[in-house]
Amino acid sequence: MEMLSQTQNKTLLDQYLKIRQHSVFICEPLEIEDYVVQPIVDVSPPKWHLGHTTWFFETFILSPNFPDYKVFDAQYNFVFNSYYETIGARVIRTDRGNLSRPSVADVYRYREYVDEHMKLFLQSHFFTKELETLLELGLNHEQQHQELLLTDIKYILGHNPLFPVYKKNHSEPLKPILCAEMISIPEGVYEIGFEGEGFCFDNELGRHKVYLQNFEISNSLVTNGEYLEFMRDGGYSDFRHWHAEGWDWVKTSQAKSPLYWHEIEGDWMLYNLSGLQKVDPDEALCHISFFEASAFASWKGLRLPTEAEWEIASDHFDWGSRWEWTGSSYLPYPGFKKEAGAVGEYNGKFMVNQTVLRGASVATPKDHSRKTYRNFFPTNLQWQFTGLRLAK
Repeated sequence: MEMLSQTQNKTLLDQYLKIRQHSVFICEPLEIEDYVVQPIVDVSPPKWHLGHTTWFFETFILSPNFPDYKVFDAQYNFVFNSYYETIGARVIRTDRGNLSRPSVADVYRYREYVDEHMKLFLQSHFFTKELETLLELGLNHEQQHQELLLTDIKYILGHNPLFPVYKKNHSEPLKPILCAEMISIPEGVYEIGFEGEGFCFDNELGRHKVYLQNFEISNSLVTNGEYLEFMRDGGYSDFRHWHAEGWDWVKTSQAKSPLYWHEIEGDWMLYNLSGLQKVDPDEALCHISFFEASAFASWKGLRLPTEAEWEIASDHFDWGSRWEWTGSSYLPYPGFKKEAGAVGEYNGKFMVNQTVLRGASVATPKDHSRKTYRNFFPTNLQWQFTGLRLAK
């Protein structure tokens, strides 16, 4: 077993504490009642996120590697396991909002208990070089949940009839490039996938060659104003622009606008985390499903880029304020292999019926984005900070 130096241990400990504290910081504006709400199956209560990320460190790092460690509460494995079949039974996702217990105070005590033991562990000789990769996965897992925390908080507050403010000065808007233009990328054989030093998820590995025909891609995201034109032109009532499943979604959900948009006395308003406000036509569009992104592209006579096109072109435009829908299904790269044990359930098991998004968003934690990152969601979901960029 290879030991880490004291300097390395301190750096990792500082990183651990900083990331863990950021989750608490995100929840600081909440009232106690906000912690337990689950409006839909896709949204988890903030209390559950705080417990689940803590459970990850306890279950995968402390329990198997720190001698004499005692779990905070044996029932928490059932409560805070998300989808790891290897680890055992768990509360089904739809029931997370029914967990009035453990209390919010209990969950914060759980975090403090695990953090204190992680401090001891990371400064002990039991923490070896071999465990560094697992720690890094745990930290990136917590950052993923920080983005979900903010996304779920917005859904919880945004579906409260009072439209409560999360933070008065919270900033979500983005003003796209004023002079939008198409960037030409020549035909050729390119390479995509992660390479180099640093962290990546397993679904980014397997750097490989792809052949791309010449294409063009916009240097700017689609704006609210452009999408309003689509809406006013009957975009939600013209089946010609929609996939069959998308058209079924429009009719079933009675969709007529992006999520959080409300037509009030003739004006389109939208809710963001600083409250309800008038739609700014110059801001980047947000909270649309793949169905809506694809329909808008069809209406414009254009299309969504593939994930390979997006990655190859990404050095030529600014990205990172909206997760951008692509036209690519979420599938394994050549040579993809799932890791043994529970860690192998992380990404591979979801490689069906999902669509790839690229980039990052205003909710993505700092230093948790890269151009090879493969986010993925079902085609009907709007609740993530999603937008689109056109290609042809």
